[in-house]
Amino acid sequence: MTPINRRVAAPETLPELPTEHLTWRPLAAADADALHALLDASEVADEAPHRTSRDEVTEIFEGPWKNFETDAVAGVDGAGVLRAAGWAEIKPGDTRTVRAFLSGTVHPDVRGRGIGTALLAWLVARGRQMLVAEGKELPARLAVDCADGDTARQELFETAGFTVGRYWSVVRRDLSEPLPEPPTLARGLRVVPWSEEIDDAIRLAHNDAFRDHWGSEPSTPESWAKGRATFAPQWTFAVLDEDASEQPHVAAYLVSGRYDHVWDVVGYSTGYTELLGVRREYRGRRLAPALLTEAMRAYQADGVEYAQLEVDTKNPSGAHDLYASLGYRQTHMSRTYTIEL
Repeated sequence: MTPINRRVAAPETLPELPTEHLTWRPLAAADADALHALLDASEVADEAPHRTSRDEVTEIFEGPWKNFETDAVAGVDGAGVLRAAGWAEIKPGDTRTVRAFLSGTVHPDVRGRGIGTALLAWLVARGRQMLVAEGKELPARLAVDCADGDTARQELFETAGFTVGRYWSVVRRDLSEPLPEPPTLARGLRVVPWSEEIDDAIRLAHNDAFRDHWGSEPSTPESWAKGRATFAPQWTFAVLDEDASEQPHVAAYLVSGRYDHVWDVVGYSTGYTELLGVRREYRGRRLAPALLTEAMRAYQADGVEYAQLEVDTKNPSGAHDLYASLGYRQTHMSRTYTIEL
């Protein structure tokens, strides 16, 4: 493989950001309230099928691997109001493909002035620098996400050289309909609720289960512990193998999120299955439907209307057929755009 510094072609200096309308500086944790307002205005204008909560914004700034002084920018207008922001992140633990995730937005009031194009160019350049600085001689990737119907962002990304790396299907299940009976598990396998005592065992099971999934890299203890603003422990479950030599040994797991702040936007309440995985040696034993059924019952017991999740349209484990058999139906889609290096 060609050395990463040659493949990635990181620029020595970052491109200039336009100063006609905005003044640029590093984005900082002190901007959390302003960033939340900026993201909300953008999501409303874009008719996004989600909203970013204030707690989720706080988590954007958390993580010892992040450096907002060098990896993020804020554009403010003459009154000091945040009008554009962008940040790049490489999570620790990548062992197959080192990935730089790029995020950002421009306030609807100042769009159409080239700010978004310039901001994306800055993020791509900084992402390339970060990939080289990681020093990992691995395949590398720049990645951005957008809703399937967000044609403006799609055009922006494609013009910048990104192509669609993956399509994601969002599916939901009406919990007012009769729920399936949970399958009987083999001796020694038991569904248990989440607890702190098994949390790291779930992380290890996740790393193992997603070894063959596109875009997935191992979670380190520090990255696993972050991003939990919407974590719903009361809706999270695992299957333990009580006959395994190492205890606790998680054979499969389901991690749920709760997004109350989105329910009024979409018009219904959901229990969101964030992660669902089964270790390879346990596949074919009905562990996934057992966990999904347990989660649906927990969502329903708390008065939630739908079970929802997102799945890779090229998922290699047959997940689409499983979800369809349990009554899940597609509602919308999203895309991950990438530049493969």
